[in-house]
Amino acid sequence: MPQARVEALSRFLGGELLGRAGQIVDRIDPLESAGPSSISFLSNPRYASQLNGTRAACVIAAPAHREALTLLPSAIVCADPYLAFARLTQWWARQIARPVAPGIHPSAVVHAQAHVDPSATIGALAVVGAGASVGAGAVVGSHAVLEDDARIGGHSRIGARVFIGARCTVGERCILHPGVVVGADGFGFAPHQGRWEKIEQLGAARIGDDVEIGANTCIDRGALDDTIIGDGVKLDNLIQIGHNVRIGAGTAMAGCVGVAGSARIGERCTFGGGAIVLGHLEIVDEVHVSAATVITRSILRPGQYSGVFPFDDNASWEKNAATLRQLHGLRERLRALEKRLK
Repeated sequence: MPQARVEALSRFLGGELLGRAGQIVDRIDPLESAGPSSISFLSNPRYASQLNGTRAACVIAAPAHREALTLLPSAIVCADPYLAFARLTQWWARQIARPVAPGIHPSAVVHAQAHVDPSATIGALAVVGAGASVGAGAVVGSHAVLEDDARIGGHSRIGARVFIGARCTVGERCILHPGVVVGADGFGFAPHQGRWEKIEQLGAARIGDDVEIGANTCIDRGALDDTIIGDGVKLDNLIQIGHNVRIGAGTAMAGCVGVAGSARIGERCTFGGGAIVLGHLEIVDEVHVSAATVITRSILRPGQYSGVFPFDDNASWEKNAATLRQLHGLRERLRALEKRLK
């Protein structure tokens, strides 16, 4: 378990140190369960009352809590405590991580025409196909599969049982958690005489740099053009991204979001868990969609969007939805009528 002096952590985080410079901490804990050797943080003012009873040796918090922090053994004052906490966890993870030795595990299957950088790591029972490329410092976990001509950028981490389809690319410094599928076929079928004729998916999927993709998330390859995930996108677990979708840089999606084929999503958007985007829609930059909201039309203005509507047979649903959209206007007309009658 790592140990650190709060003075050193304060310098690393760029905060102001209060209290004992030599205080030692050896774990990160929430305020309510922190012990005398713990470092903790406060970012949500809702939990400010927990400062009074915490046993933490050090707390990271905003300047607004300075008075309460002076009663603790030590504290680090930061303008953005949540960001400081994030960077602290990154530092801590590096201290406790086992070093990964470069090289190819004897049980891995690497095609003679594949290129694996000498500093990369290929785990047990992984498969790297013909023409595939693994960049410097990248780690490919056990049972992962890179099909022919797939490419993994430098210092990316590919978890166990990840599948990267033929000709698909993953950028640099990406993290793909176990079970991710990049480049399976998109859902494309033409109806013919009561049967479905498969439309071959001839595009690929391209993942930018600094992307993180959660466990068992699926990103389909394009039908003709590629599916594109921009730099810095963060996707949670169990997300479905359909074929030919484009997601702009810095967008984040929580678990169980579904994006249907050919949707275009802008930069720096956020989607709460279970949100749905229908196909062929456009969503501009800086759009924030609440959990479980179903986006049924394009969004052309930045802002926050929410909505849950109970399902019904389609004809009734359309009538009710049309009426619902008129409710505000009807209310204003009713108010005006009431004023006239008084």
